[in-house]
Parts: sequence; structure tokens; C-alpha cells
Amino acid sequence: MHAAAWDADDVDWARFDLVVIRSTWNYHLEPARYEQWVRSFLSRPGRLWNLPSVVLATLNKRYLMELAGQGVDVVPTAYVGSGDGEPLHTILERQGWDEVVVKPAISASARGTWRSSRATADGDQQRFAAQRLAQDLLLQPYCPEIAARGEWSLVFFDGEYSHAVLKTPADGDFRVQRHFGGRPVAAVPGARLVEEASAILPKMGIPLLYARVDGIERDGGFILMEVEVNEPYLFLSFSEDAPARLADATARRIASGGRR
Repeated sequence: MHAAAWDADDVDWARFDLVVIRSTWNYHLEPARYEQWVRSFLSRPGRLWNLPSVVLATLNKRYLMELAGQGVDVVPTAYVGSGDGEPLHTILERQGWDEVVVKPAISASARGTWRSSRATADGDQQRFAAQRLAQDLLLQPYCPEIAARGEWSLVFFDGEYSHAVLKTPADGDFRVQRHFGGRPVAAVPGARLVEEASAILPKMGIPLLYARVDGIERDGGFILMEVEVNEPYLFLSFSEDAPARLADATARRIASGGRR
């Protein structure tokens, strides 16, 4: 086993029988370069997991709208292209949202994510317009469940449920990442949440080595916020058996020559 940085210039990726993406947490800073690196595995089927096709399909979080079109209960999402000049307050009025979260369509660790509202949209317009010039954005209604009860992360290996954590933000914040003061704790989701999160994975269209399905609980059901299949933190230290499950799933890929 060998650890290597995806953007290292001195790595011959062709010499590896299997490459598992784990912590490419800077990919969103150079998305075009990262996409090129992932595409380099397309000619070598089974060498990269998750498979390059599913990674490429989910780099831009616009995939959430595609899942919604397949019947997945997704947090409502408005996509704003970098060339779209529609004012922020107009989008909120059209969608009927009072409070929203603005986030880059290609991002990690809540970088560039912030809140706005109808009351502050005019004052936020300059920030919104500047960010939109640099990148495509997503707008989603603010979900009070995150502050009240937390955001779920359910982890799956080979399509099978492994473990979960419940993440809550710091007081007065809405972001659950630890560098913003968020607090993750091991938790046991109800059977319905596991079932509904699990049902999302086949809609990705490709067998997954690992996936982290993030969402909130609303009226007893699961509302999807994100399916992390590229570089998720899998909270392995929060479950005693999780590292072995991931290792076993990876070993099965190796034994099958990179096939599932």
C-alpha cells in the first residue's frame, strides 16, 4: 500500500493495480486539473475507485437536481450558472424562499458557503455577483433542522450500511464542519433513514466502493443534502469495525482485478 498525492508530478499512476481516492480535499481549488487526473483513468477500467465516471458525474453538485428528477427527496436546489445575471433577491422571490444558503457548485468543507435572506439580499448582491462570476453556485433554502437536531452522515461500503454520525453546528452557525466549530458524534439512525438513504445509492448508476450520504430528518423521512463519493471523510474512528469493513471492500476489488 502506498499513499500519493493526486497532484504530485512525480507519480506514475499506471504502475498501481488499484487507486482508491481518499483525501483529495484540495481538488476544488483546481477543478479542471483534478477532472483531467480522474479522466486519465477512463482508459484503465477498474483501476480507480470510486469509478472515474461516477466521480466525474458528481464533481459539480448539480447532480442533486438530477437525483431530484429521479424521485429522490432532495433539499430544493436552484442552480445559478456563472453567466447568469439574475439578482439574488429575484431568485429568492421566484423560489419563495425567505432564508437561503449560497454555496459553490464545486466545493468542499463548506468553503465559500454563506447565508442570505430576502431581507438582506440587496445588501448581499455584490458578494453574490462577484462569487457568481468566479464559479457556478447553488442556492438552497436554509434548513432549521440542522441547528435543531443535526445533519446525518450515513456511511456505506459496497452498498451496505456501515455506521453513521450526527453533526451539529456551533451555536449561531449553520455549518457542521469541525473547522467551523461543528460537533460530530456517533449515532444510530432509525431504520427508515437507513432504508431511504440506501435507496439513493442505486440511482448513482454504478456500484460504489464507498459513499457517505448526508441529509436531514424531516417528518421521520430522509431529505438528501449530498452524496459524497469522491473524497468524503468517512468518520472511520467513530465505528470500531468501520476500518475493517472498508479494508475488506477494497480487498474484494483487488481480488476481482478492479471489478466489483
